[in-house]
Amino acid sequence: MAEDLSAATSYTEDDFYCPVCQEVLKTPVRTAACQHVFCRKCFLTAMRESGIHCPLCRGNVTRRERACPERALDLENIMRKLSGSCRCCAKQIKFYRMRHHYKSCKKYQDEYGVSAIIPNFQISQDSVGNRSETSTSDNIETYQENTSSGHPTFKCPLCQESNFTRQRLLDHCNSNHLFQIVPVTCPICVSLPWGDPSQITRNFVSHLNQRHQFDYGEFVNLQLDEETQYQTAVEESFQVNI
Repeated sequence: MAEDLSAATSYTEDDFYCPVCQEVLKTPVRTAACQHVFCRKCFLTAMRESGIHCPLCRGNVTRRERACPERALDLENIMRKLSGSCRCCAKQIKFYRMRHHYKSCKKYQDEYGVSAIIPNFQISQDSVGNRSETSTSDNIETYQENTSSGHPTFKCPLCQESNFTRQRLLDHCNSNHLFQIVPVTCPICVSLPWGDPSQITRNFVSHLNQRHQFDYGEFVNLQLDEETQYQTAVEESFQVNI
């Protein structure tokens, strides 16, 4: 019992989240060579799309693992013993019950949409974890069109008034729709290269205040694909003086 407790305390909360879907692990599996852990479904999807590489570090994965990955039973047992905070309501939930909690957590659904089911995205050959190249490139083109004249503008999905910048849309909704809770699609999210037009937000004003207090374009070059940005970040990291 003491050994189990010691093993449990060696984990951090991040260890229970899948690096592909960014959600709490579901049926965790572990790669033999690099010991990285993923949801079984996420791992198998990555293997079908990317071939022989670990979805996280691009290390080699054996043919046997690609067909039948090894369950991380030790981690599953720890998830049954340890609790973590819901990312939205801060309630303490056993990790193995976290996904079930999301389905009834109103704050989670207001933030991330009505459904607590992880979207079935496609993983590209060059950048595992992304949507398909076609979907991403279409969104990048849309973003470029929207930003060609300066700041992008959006239509309020609650009253259909248009030509709002991000900040003006935020101010408009806080002034006119603060207590209006209607399921809508966030126009700002959809305009981003990774935007999903099928994602519904139950409380749009709350979503704006939590997710869109700043322009993503000020921190990320949205006209570059994720792989290019990753390589740029790595190169810049070598130039940082520690």
